[in-house]
Amino acid sequence: MDVEALERLIAEHGAEKIPLVMITVTNNSGGGQPVSIANLRAVREITSRHKIPLYLDACRFAENAYFIQQQEPGFDRLKPKQIAHTMFSFADGCTFSAKKDAFANIGGLLCTHDDRIAQQERDLLILTEGFPTYGGLAGRDLDAIAVGLQEVLDQDYLEYRIASTRYLGRHIADHGVPIVEPPGGHAIYIDAGRMLPHIPRHEFPGQSLAVELYRHAGVRSVEIGSVMFGQHAHHELLRLAIPRRVYTQSHIDYLVEAILEINARKDELRGFRILSEPEFLRHFSATFAPL
Repeated sequence: MDVEALERLIAEHGAEKIPLVMITVTNNSGGGQPVSIANLRAVREITSRHKIPLYLDACRFAENAYFIQQQEPGFDRLKPKQIAHTMFSFADGCTFSAKKDAFANIGGLLCTHDDRIAQQERDLLILTEGFPTYGGLAGRDLDAIAVGLQEVLDQDYLEYRIASTRYLGRHIADHGVPIVEPPGGHAIYIDAGRMLPHIPRHEFPGQSLAVELYRHAGVRSVEIGSVMFGQHAHHELLRLAIPRRVYTQSHIDYLVEAILEINARKDELRGFRILSEPEFLRHFSATFAPL
């Protein structure tokens, strides 16, 4: 997180108007890049000084811990679990989708150190999902989460996981497909704006590439650009998130081949226009038509 920008934001709007500060580990919309312990510590110092809660969007906490181990000085001798403990020690709470770093098919966690907020969350849960001991989930899903949270921190798993993602990124980038560098943990992000410069931003180059990849190879991806962020988008990206313990080497090679085939005829791709969109979160349910 840009700590100088955070300080300016607090000064401009006032700490009393900011309910919490949230850091996503790893940075999903920023190419799957890790957040360092140094950055977490710096943000924690600011939020503590202004008495603002700090939460983690911890969907990919294990991958983030692995990157810290590999890249941040002073952590190379620690295990991913130890690093994860350090990461969470800076936070007042977290949100967590169990479909990511827990190997589960459904569900998630909402955690807090604040007993008052925890009681409010329990009361709301009873009204909307079910009793806190099951939280709207089947027992098998709760069991999968409990096991997955342990297995995801295994060193060998994380090394293979990151290596697979890096393999995909390097093989398409070395053949001319622009990606966010360096390759992240859970996904490769193709820079659709650079790959398809003939499609202007208002015609959604990332969406065009997502549609073509599905039509050509049956691979589902997601746009992270002007469809998702509108006028606030800084980049036009296509996210290729890699399912955990699903893809074999053959799957990865198939994906490389499909992307390179599309890249060879990228000038044929055309933009899209929006036919309908909801008031919020249009990237989930908007409908499009080709131009």
